[in-house]
Amino acid sequence: MATPREIKKRINSVKNTRKITRTMEMVSTAKAKKATNKVNAAKPYADLTRELVSSLSSLAGIIHSPYLRKPDKIRKVAILAIAANRGLCGGFNSNLLRMVKNRIEELKSKGVEVEVHAAGKKAISFFKFAKVELVTSYTNIDDKAGSKEANDLASYFMERFANESVDSVEIISTHYYSAANQKPEITTVLPLSMEDTNAKGSSGPEVLYEPDPKTILENLLPMVIKTTFVKIILESVASEHIARRVAMKAATDAAGEMIKLLTRGYNRVRQAKITQEISEIVGGAEAIS
Repeated sequence: MATPREIKKRINSVKNTRKITRTMEMVSTAKAKKATNKVNAAKPYADLTRELVSSLSSLAGIIHSPYLRKPDKIRKVAILAIAANRGLCGGFNSNLLRMVKNRIEELKSKGVEVEVHAAGKKAISFFKFAKVELVTSYTNIDDKAGSKEANDLASYFMERFANESVDSVEIISTHYYSAANQKPEITTVLPLSMEDTNAKGSSGPEVLYEPDPKTILENLLPMVIKTTFVKIILESVASEHIARRVAMKAATDAAGEMIKLLTRGYNRVRQAKITQEISEIVGGAEAIS
């Protein structure tokens, strides 16, 4: 049985740990707020860009863009896995990497060649441990990541798709829906999928384009791809901070419960020791008398 001194030492250790987890929770809360503000600020621009492209989708058959190339058979797929650079965020990394692993196995079972790209130290470590060869790896997807990092990634994958090095580009990342809902998903970035909104029977207002709609659409397509990369990176960063805040809050609450149990045990052992000492004093006094 542990002595009161050992229990007291453990209580102090757990209290120090709780201070750390509480601080990390507060830091993650502040960072999550900033990250979600960026996501909400970027969302209207991305939505309006896609809406404009959808309004011009009837021209998809007459423009010549390498990003609309749809191969008859998918022979090679590039997968970009976006994880975190750090841990202590619950199942954020493990859930995402499990989905990546399942997707790779699914594609290979269909005879499709897969090349893997990783963003985040946790993803890089995972693939290194699993002995999966990485074509490229990135560690600059963090709180400071924005349009520059997204444009660099987008340009690289757009070039590989345009020169037919790959037939499809997929990004597996955690999508942000709300503060209470984030989950890993697979997003097919290339080839672009254009849905004709006018096919639903709503023609909408007549719009005059300057220059011609064909030129506008050809210039908009690269912008849509880059905007998608920006949106995915911002959502991944926001989801990471939210996951870390939740994990640290759970750790803080668990530490509080552990302190209660240890304090109760400490009082019980201390009381038993005092009772034993009193009994020894009384027994000694009776022996003398």
